[in-house]
Amino acid sequence: MYNKYRNKKVIYDGLKFDSKKEAKRWNELKLLEKANEITELERQKKFELQPSYTNNLGEHIRAITYIADYFYYDKKKGIYIVEDVKGIKTDVYKLKKKLFEYVYPNLIIKEI
Repeated sequence: MYNKYRNKKVIYDGLKFDSKKEAKRWNELKLLEKANEITELERQKKFELQPSYTNNLGEHIRAITYIADYFYYDKKKGIYIVEDVKGIKTDVYKLKKKLFEYVYPNLIIKEI
């Protein structure tokens, strides 16, 4: 089944992915992990961009979060990498990327 961006959800290695491209990247990262080039590989890592709060009307406002496709430590570069497999860069994604870079200045989002 296709979603609004024409990506077809797939199951690979017993895991559900939003696209074939995302599943392919997972396979590549697993090989890098097996070769001991990367460590601490995670899928769907959540980062808080703004905490939840209660406004002056007493309404609870949910936190703003960004969910990275992949997160890992690159041993050769000596840095943590946040990856997002992108087809279309939506306005929401662009805004969350800016917030992410502000809140987590030591990390960057690598777009695949």
